Amino acid sequence: MFLPLFGTVVIAGIVGYLSEKTGFTRNGILQSIIICVGGAFLFYFIRIMFGVRFGAPGVDAILSSIGALIIVPTHWRPRK
Repeated sequence: MFLPLFGTVVIAGIVGYLSEKTGFTRNGILQSIIICVGGAFLFYFIRIMFGVRFGAPGVDAILSSIGALIIVPTHWRPRK
């Protein structure tokens, strides 16, 4: 149980870092990593509790991290 959790955190951190370095987001490196890890934790626990999954735990970590990066910053961005 703990090995997939650690892998999820590592993969989410890498996705957050790469998304900031490639210009996909403009949140800041630390903020993007925190958003990705939070989204990956949330989906990891949903996967454990309800059995919802897209594939292997690594695929779930990547998809949930990208989803969190899309949802969180655009939700809190002020509207003009």
